[in-house]
This record gives sequence, C-alpha cells and structure tokens, in this order.
Amino acid sequence: AALVAEGELMDLGALMKAPALDTPGKTFGETLFPGSQASGIFNGVQRYVNIAFTIFGVWHSKTLFEQKGWSYPNTWDEMMSLCETIKSSGMAPWTYQGKYPQYMIFGVLEPLVEKIGGVQVWKDIDNLKSGAWEHPAMLEALQKMKALHDNGYIMKGTSGLTHTESQAEWLQKKAAFLPCGTWLENEMRSITPAGFDMVVKPVPGNDASTFSWIDASSGEPFMAFSNAKNPIAGVEFLRCLLSKQSAAWFAKNVGSVMPVIGGAEGVELSSAMTSALAAVENAGPNILDRPSFSGWYSDIMEEAKNSMGSLLTGKISAEKFIERVQEVADEVKEDEDIPKYTRA
Repeated sequence: AALVAEGELMDLGALMKAPALDTPGKTFGETLFPGSQASGIFNGVQRYVNIAFTIFGVWHSKTLFEQKGWSYPNTWDEMMSLCETIKSSGMAPWTYQGKYPQYMIFGVLEPLVEKIGGVQVWKDIDNLKSGAWEHPAMLEALQKMKALHDNGYIMKGTSGLTHTESQAEWLQKKAAFLPCGTWLENEMRSITPAGFDMVVKPVPGNDASTFSWIDASSGEPFMAFSNAKNPIAGVEFLRCLLSKQSAAWFAKNVGSVMPVIGGAEGVELSSAMTSALAAVENAGPNILDRPSFSGWYSDIMEEAKNSMGSLLTGKISAEKFIERVQEVADEVKEDEDIPKYTRA
C-alpha cells in the first residue's frame, strides 16, 4: 500500500489486456482464476499480480483419521464433538503457529465470520465502517474459537512455538488439526513422515450448507516499478511468469498452485495439492475472498494478531478482542496521514 501511495508501481492494465503467452485467443487476464488478482487493484488500477493461489483451511493426516475412524466435521458443533473424542484418546485436538497467531485469523476467523454473517461483515471492516468489528457474527466466531482454549482442545505449549515448531509437532501427531495455507506441504517437506498424507478441508460453520465454502486467495505479489530502467521488460517477465508452462513447473516443483486456468493439468499431485484443488472445485462460486484490511492497515492487523494470541491463551474475552481492535480501527479511520482504500 505504501508503494502505491508513493506512485512507485506501474499501472498493469495493459498487461491484463495483452495476449496470453501460451493460450491462443485469450488475453493474459482471461487466463487467470477469476478474482485472483483483485487484491492488486487499488482504486480501480491493477498495481501488481499475484503468482500463487493459496487455499486456506484446516489440515489433518488422512492416514491418521482413517486409522482412528474419525470423519472430518461438517459443522462447528461436530468439530467440538470430535475434539472431545480426540482429547479423550490422549491427543491434542488443535495446535497453531503459536508465536504467529495471525494464522488463526486467516486460517479460521476469516472464513468462520463469513459463514456466520456473510461477506458484508468483512467489507465493512475493510472500509472502516464505524463499529464494524462489533458485528454479532464476529463475536460469535471469536467465542467459538475461545472455546477451543476453554475446553482444553489446544495443544499444551502451543503459544510458545514458532510456526515450523508447531507444524513439526503436528507432523509427529501430537495434535490432529492445524490451520494453514497450501504452502504448508513445501515448507515442511523435508521432515514430513512417509505416509502422513496431509489434506486440507474447509473450516466448518454453523450449518452444513456452508461447509464447502473455502477461503482461497492469491498471494506472492509481483510488480513492475515505474522508475525502473526497463519497466516494459518487467511487465513482459510477468506475462511469461504467469503462463501454463510456468504454472505446471510450479505445481510439480514447488507444490503450489499458480492462478492460471488449466495450469496443473497433467501434473501428478500430492495428497495435499489434490485435496486443495478438490476443495476449490467443491466450493464452486463460494470461494471466499480474504479481507483487505491486513494489507491496507498494518496497525489494525497488528492489534488483531496480538489480541488473537491473548484470546487463544485465555487472557482476554471475545468482547475484549473486539473492543481492542475496534479502538485501533477508529484511530486509523481518524488519522488523515494514513491513505484510505475502498473495497467494493
């Protein structure tokens, strides 16, 4: 956002309309997943392109669940019931990336709020609407998450672990569930036990009818700088980067999806990638866009992150979380020195 405000980034509108590199008859923009480049639009202008399509959800070992006879829950009530069963077996139901509690924001809170209250809740938050964080859906979602702590469903010691440490504990089957994005497989590839078969599923909501709705968005932004020595070459590099050939290599070697239509065709995929793509297919039109406030207003995200850490360790209530974050959102709204953005 700072680079945009300072006029450092090129307008990539011409790139979006340029011919695709290896999809005849299509423009560059037409070959990309619908909505995958929305986060790069600032006040109607495309300023960067995202090269990775990330699916966010709750991860578990397919093998473990088959061995235990556990079925992934379709509703939050079923989640709590299964957590009690898992806890009774001697395993912690949940862990998360302790020192980085924002994983529980984008991994659980964001989709849960939208499944309870609809996308308008997040749009109002992004647009700094007065009292937006006080929406009943936000309170309900936070109370559900705090119940994971209150019922002893979070692995002991989680809050003191780094992201890779907690993920390593999960791989050792110290906990059943872990929130993360699809970069998880590649990040932990070197220590993933053979036959673990990690898979990702959507965060369950109140009703099974919303189960398939999944949080997925593009990230890893690439941009061309307007004051570069050869900005046109930078734009052409982006056109080549987001091609079918490049996407196939990315899926095979990085274990991640580029937002290129048909980019993973013919590529042998792991259980993680297969489950992620299946989740997107099952969601159909119900792909949940991530809120934008985290990128637009760092002060709000910082408070939300810190408050989430306090919530999940029982130090504050859901009501106090909302009070703290709303206070910072109000300060940001009133600060004329902070550039403001609008989400349609």
